[in-house]
Amino acid sequence: MNTQAQYLKAIYLTQQQADGPASTGNVADLLDVSPASANEMIGKLEDRGLLDHEKYKGVDLTDEGIQQARDALQNYCIIERFLIEVLEVEDFRTEAKTLEGVIDETVAERLDTIIDREPQCPDCFNAEDDVCGLIDVEAEVSSD
Repeated sequence: MNTQAQYLKAIYLTQQQADGPASTGNVADLLDVSPASANEMIGKLEDRGLLDHEKYKGVDLTDEGIQQARDALQNYCIIERFLIEVLEVEDFRTEAKTLEGVIDETVAERLDTIIDREPQCPDCFNAEDDVCGLIDVEAEVSSD
């Protein structure tokens, strides 16, 4: 099940890749949901004032939507770092994607006190690969 935060994160990343409005098809592909499901959630997010949707043009996050998407992305990065740095979970990205929808902001903040998060988070996130590029480098180094 994809949460509001996961949709906002996916739209934010899709907008970065497209350097403009996010197509609902690309958002659906990124979340591995049907276009109908993506359209339904996009309508709900528009009703909440988090994005503007124009048929055939795509989706643009509002300022509030961008802030919430960046918060969701930061929480995702915190979970990733906690899983790899503290718990040493080998498949940390799969686990992080599972946990991102169920961990609330308070838990993420407490995990953040344990890890050594990079100051450029979440701007270090690689939208094209849907991964934190900094963790990717560290993971390659540690596997040698």
